[in-house]
Amino acid sequence: MLRRKLKSALLAGAIAMLGVAVHAEERYGIGREATPAEIAGWNIDIGRDGATLPPGSGSVERGRTVFSEQCSACHGDSGQGGVGDRLVGGQGTLASPKPIRTVGSYWPYAPTLFDYIRRAMPQNAPQSLSNEDVYAVSAYILSLNGIVSANAVLDAKSLAAVKMPNRDGFVSDPRPDVHNR
Repeated sequence: MLRRKLKSALLAGAIAMLGVAVHAEERYGIGREATPAEIAGWNIDIGRDGATLPPGSGSVERGRTVFSEQCSACHGDSGQGGVGDRLVGGQGTLASPKPIRTVGSYWPYAPTLFDYIRRAMPQNAPQSLSNEDVYAVSAYILSLNGIVSANAVLDAKSLAAVKMPNRDGFVSDPRPDVHNR
Protein backbone atom coordinates (compact mmCIF):
# COMPACT_ATOMS: atom_id res chain seq x y z
CA MET A 1 0.00 0.00 0.00
CA LEU A 2 2.72 2.44 1.01
CA ARG A 3 4.76 1.46 -2.02
CA ARG A 4 1.81 2.21 -4.37
CA LYS A 5 1.28 5.64 -2.77
CA LEU A 6 4.98 6.44 -3.11
CA LYS A 7 4.95 5.44 -6.80
CA SER A 8 1.85 7.56 -7.38
CA ALA A 9 3.41 10.56 -5.64
CA LEU A 10 6.64 10.21 -7.64
CA LEU A 11 4.70 9.91 -10.91
CA ALA A 12 2.62 13.00 -10.09
CA GLY A 13 5.78 14.93 -9.20
CA ALA A 14 7.49 13.90 -12.45
CA ILE A 15 4.47 15.00 -14.51
CA ALA A 16 4.38 18.35 -12.69
CA MET A 17 8.11 18.90 -13.31
CA LEU A 18 7.64 18.09 -17.00
CA GLY A 19 5.07 20.86 -17.24
CA VAL A 20 7.45 23.30 -15.58
CA ALA A 21 10.29 22.30 -17.92
CA VAL A 22 8.14 22.83 -21.03
CA HIS A 23 7.26 26.36 -19.96
CA ALA A 24 10.79 27.22 -18.83
CA GLU A 25 11.80 27.70 -22.46
CA GLU A 26 9.13 30.35 -23.06
CA ARG A 27 10.14 33.99 -23.41
CA TYR A 28 7.89 36.57 -21.85
CA GLY A 29 8.83 39.50 -24.07
CA ILE A 30 10.03 41.53 -21.11
CA GLY A 31 13.24 43.50 -21.38
CA ARG A 32 15.91 43.34 -24.06
CA GLU A 33 19.52 42.27 -24.53
CA ALA A 34 21.97 44.71 -22.98
CA THR A 35 24.07 46.67 -25.48
CA PRO A 36 27.88 46.41 -25.41
CA ALA A 37 28.02 50.00 -24.10
CA GLU A 38 25.67 49.14 -21.24
CA ILE A 39 27.70 46.07 -20.36
CA ALA A 40 30.94 48.08 -20.48
CA GLY A 41 29.52 50.47 -17.89
CA TRP A 42 29.15 47.61 -15.40
CA ASN A 43 32.13 45.53 -16.48
CA ILE A 44 34.56 47.38 -14.22
CA ASP A 45 36.03 44.59 -12.12
CA ILE A 46 39.78 44.41 -11.63
CA GLY A 47 41.41 40.99 -11.34
CA ARG A 48 44.32 40.06 -9.14
CA ASP A 49 46.87 40.64 -11.91
CA GLY A 50 45.74 44.26 -12.39
CA ALA A 51 45.58 43.89 -16.18
CA THR A 52 42.41 45.99 -16.39
CA LEU A 53 43.44 48.75 -13.99
CA PRO A 54 42.44 52.12 -15.49
CA PRO A 55 44.74 55.04 -16.32
CA GLY A 56 45.55 57.45 -13.52
CA SER A 57 47.73 57.68 -10.44
CA GLY A 58 47.52 58.73 -6.83
CA SER A 59 49.93 59.58 -4.04
CA VAL A 60 49.92 58.62 -0.38
CA GLU A 61 49.71 62.33 0.44
CA ARG A 62 46.56 62.81 -1.68
CA GLY A 63 45.19 59.55 -0.28
CA ARG A 64 45.53 60.87 3.27
CA THR A 65 43.32 63.84 2.33
CA VAL A 66 40.70 61.76 0.50
CA PHE A 67 40.67 59.17 3.31
CA SER A 68 40.13 61.90 5.88
CA GLU A 69 37.22 63.33 3.89
CA GLN A 70 35.57 60.13 2.62
CA CYS A 71 36.66 57.16 4.76
CA SER A 72 37.65 58.13 8.29
CA ALA A 73 34.09 58.48 9.60
CA CYS A 74 33.67 54.71 9.26
CA HIS A 75 37.24 53.37 9.31
CA GLY A 76 38.82 55.72 11.87
CA ASP A 77 41.39 58.47 11.39
CA SER A 78 44.20 56.01 10.65
CA GLY A 79 42.28 52.99 9.42
CA GLN A 80 42.04 51.45 12.91
CA GLY A 81 38.33 50.76 12.45
CA GLY A 82 35.13 52.06 13.93
CA VAL A 83 31.72 51.59 12.38
CA GLY A 84 33.56 50.14 9.37
CA ASP A 85 36.18 47.43 9.27
CA ARG A 86 39.69 47.84 10.55
CA LEU A 87 42.09 48.34 7.63
CA VAL A 88 45.51 48.28 9.33
CA GLY A 89 47.48 45.97 11.58
CA GLY A 90 46.81 42.33 12.25
CA GLN A 91 50.12 41.03 10.89
CA GLY A 92 50.97 37.70 12.52
CA THR A 93 47.45 37.08 13.85
CA LEU A 94 45.92 34.93 11.10
CA ALA A 95 46.95 31.65 12.77
CA SER A 96 45.72 32.82 16.18
CA PRO A 97 42.32 32.00 17.72
CA LYS A 98 41.20 35.59 16.98
CA PRO A 99 42.73 36.59 13.65
CA ILE A 100 42.61 40.25 12.66
CA ARG A 101 41.85 40.35 8.94
CA THR A 102 42.97 43.65 7.47
CA VAL A 103 44.37 44.88 4.17
CA GLY A 104 47.87 44.44 5.59
CA SER A 105 47.40 41.02 7.14
CA TYR A 106 44.85 39.21 4.98
CA TRP A 107 44.41 40.83 1.56
CA PRO A 108 46.27 38.76 -1.08
CA TYR A 109 46.44 41.10 -4.13
CA ALA A 110 46.80 44.88 -4.22
CA PRO A 111 44.83 45.45 -7.48
CA THR A 112 41.73 43.95 -5.86
CA LEU A 113 41.96 46.62 -3.15
CA PHE A 114 41.56 49.22 -5.92
CA ASP A 115 38.65 47.19 -7.32
CA TYR A 116 36.84 47.02 -3.99
CA ILE A 117 37.31 50.70 -3.16
CA ARG A 118 36.20 51.82 -6.62
CA ARG A 119 33.07 49.64 -6.73
CA ALA A 120 31.91 49.73 -3.11
CA MET A 121 33.28 52.79 -1.30
CA PRO A 122 32.38 55.09 0.23
CA GLN A 123 29.45 53.03 1.38
CA ASN A 124 27.00 55.93 1.06
CA ALA A 125 28.19 56.81 -2.47
CA PRO A 126 29.84 53.84 -4.22
CA GLN A 127 31.62 54.51 -7.52
CA SER A 128 31.78 58.22 -6.73
CA LEU A 129 35.57 58.50 -6.37
CA SER A 130 37.71 59.28 -9.40
CA ASN A 131 40.33 56.75 -10.49
CA GLU A 132 43.00 59.14 -9.20
CA ASP A 133 41.35 59.26 -5.78
CA VAL A 134 41.01 55.47 -5.67
CA TYR A 135 44.72 55.08 -6.52
CA ALA A 136 45.49 57.62 -3.79
CA VAL A 137 43.35 55.94 -1.12
CA SER A 138 44.85 52.57 -2.08
CA ALA A 139 48.34 54.06 -1.71
CA TYR A 140 47.46 55.56 1.67
CA ILE A 141 46.01 52.31 3.06
CA LEU A 142 49.00 50.32 1.78
CA SER A 143 51.31 52.91 3.34
CA LEU A 144 49.53 52.68 6.70
CA ASN A 145 50.25 48.96 6.59
CA GLY A 146 53.93 49.48 5.74
CA ILE A 147 53.55 47.86 2.32
CA VAL A 148 54.50 50.94 0.27
CA SER A 149 56.55 53.95 1.33
CA ALA A 150 55.01 57.15 2.69
CA ASN A 151 55.99 59.00 -0.50
CA ALA A 152 54.69 56.36 -2.94
CA VAL A 153 52.69 57.25 -6.03
CA LEU A 154 50.70 54.34 -7.44
CA ASP A 155 49.44 53.77 -10.95
CA ALA A 156 48.34 50.65 -12.85
CA LYS A 157 51.87 49.32 -13.27
CA SER A 158 53.15 49.99 -9.75
CA LEU A 159 49.96 48.81 -8.01
CA ALA A 160 50.02 45.53 -9.94
CA ALA A 161 53.66 45.07 -8.87
CA VAL A 162 52.91 45.36 -5.12
CA LYS A 163 53.40 41.99 -3.39
CA MET A 164 51.03 41.72 -0.47
CA PRO A 165 52.29 40.02 2.72
CA ASN A 166 49.61 37.30 2.58
CA ARG A 167 49.75 36.63 -1.16
CA ASP A 168 50.89 33.06 -0.58
CA GLY A 169 48.68 32.49 2.45
CA PHE A 170 45.72 31.03 0.56
CA VAL A 171 45.18 27.47 -0.64
CA SER A 172 44.75 27.24 -4.41
CA ASP A 173 41.57 25.75 -5.78
CA PRO A 174 42.64 22.99 -8.19
CA ARG A 175 39.29 22.91 -9.99
CA PRO A 176 39.23 24.44 -13.48
CA ASP A 177 37.50 27.74 -14.14
CA VAL A 178 34.10 27.24 -15.74
CA HIS A 179 32.70 29.73 -18.20
CA ASN A 180 29.01 29.91 -19.09
CA ARG A 181 29.51 30.86 -22.73
